[in-house]
Amino acid sequence: MKYILAIDQGTTSTRAHVYNQNGDCVCGYQQEFPQIYPKPGWVEHSPADIWNSVRSVIALAVSGAGLSAEDFAAVGITNQRETTLVWDRRTGEPVYNAIVWQCRRTADYCKKLVHDGFSERIYNKTGLVPDAYFSATKIKWILDNADGARERAERGELCFGTVDTYLLFKLTGGKVFATDYTNAARTMLFNIHTLEWDSELLRLFDIPAGMLPQVYPSSHDFGEIEEGPLKGVRVRSVVGDQQGSLFGQGCFKAGDIKNTYGTGCFLLMNTGGEPVKSQNGLVTTLGATASGRPCYVLEGSVFVGGAVVQWLRDGVGLIKSASASERAAFRAKDSGGVYVVPAFTGLGAPYWDANARGTITGITRGTTREQIIRASLEGIAYQVYDVVKAMEKDAGIKIARLSVDGGASANKFLMQFQADILRAEVVRSRWGESTVLGAAFLAGIQAELWSETDVLKMLKGGAHRLFVPKMEEGERLSLLSGWAKAVERSRLN
Repeated sequence: MKYILAIDQGTTSTRAHVYNQNGDCVCGYQQEFPQIYPKPGWVEHSPADIWNSVRSVIALAVSGAGLSAEDFAAVGITNQRETTLVWDRRTGEPVYNAIVWQCRRTADYCKKLVHDGFSERIYNKTGLVPDAYFSATKIKWILDNADGARERAERGELCFGTVDTYLLFKLTGGKVFATDYTNAARTMLFNIHTLEWDSELLRLFDIPAGMLPQVYPSSHDFGEIEEGPLKGVRVRSVVGDQQGSLFGQGCFKAGDIKNTYGTGCFLLMNTGGEPVKSQNGLVTTLGATASGRPCYVLEGSVFVGGAVVQWLRDGVGLIKSASASERAAFRAKDSGGVYVVPAFTGLGAPYWDANARGTITGITRGTTREQIIRASLEGIAYQVYDVVKAMEKDAGIKIARLSVDGGASANKFLMQFQADILRAEVVRSRWGESTVLGAAFLAGIQAELWSETDVLKMLKGGAHRLFVPKMEEGERLSLLSGWAKAVERSRLN
């Protein structure tokens, strides 16, 4: 029996899971690490905290599984995307903290890019819109603000990487400086059509080409681990977290779509070998495959998904636990005409309205606590509906099934309402963590532990929970009409 260890380096914590040849998770460990907020809207991580958390969960997972390095066929890595690190090529020492994907310090610069007419040029090359979310402006900020960084970068002394690249560099003792297509595609510097770093964009952002890592497929032999309990084991996959989830959900063909219900919601649709240019507020990016060339993906983000449940619990005290939201929603026969638009930080795809604000409409004297809770959960499903409809328009594909994962996918009321409002099946896999599973499968395929067919059989087999639409069409259309009106009111703020 051989095993795969998959590392999931996320925004607030790092996990390591051990999988056996049957695709079963033998054990898993998680460690949180601090968030740093130097100024309002700024978010950073200490690179040392990231690295120490990775080393810690690796040691715990190997020990907890009762295994040694010889038992592992490969290691896979999945990671928070866009988060930016710059470090010394020789010593590995960072020149500044990691700037997290959530950080908005470069928002004004991005507005200037839009004002100066660079939006279309950037989108045509990268599939992305100018936004502080992506890595390019974060790199520029570090070069412009960290003492001596630009001069050192121009001398070839500094490396840029997203978190995966930094971990590869550390795990291999500085011998490997690389990333994969899915992470490179989120930097706003990578041409998703030529699959190369784009020289014009590097000039635009004033970033030396020598800082950039080599780019490989997600399923690839990235090199050998140099120290620790996995010394000698090879890293055989690297994939951005949402693309890892897409692969881990078995979305291998054009038209397959998944949604991760986390703090926000991340919807990705595999569009196959050709990029789809969005006319409906989505971004175009690259997805992971087990072959050499990546697939193309449409992606839409909902800013507030599962965070609605946290707000119900911690913000307004309507529930004492996340699971209580499901029970309350089922107790309410309907929402009584109440709509909750959770635009706490504006609206994401397909609206992209930063000025929208959270709104509750339709309240009457008879409105109950349970109805507000139910309407809040329905608000998550409506937002997902909006993104799915945008994807259908862009891709010209009618969605018949949505694959789901993430914490809020455990809520049976939400999943049934999602199926009803989409008029499509919603399938929840027996694997709760498809992000880390995707990294494991990509590594295992590269290590020839499995074939892609084997992986599909494992993913399609076993216990799944299927939610099928039951709502009458007239009721569905009436609810959607009310949602559209509620969204418009949230955008008047």
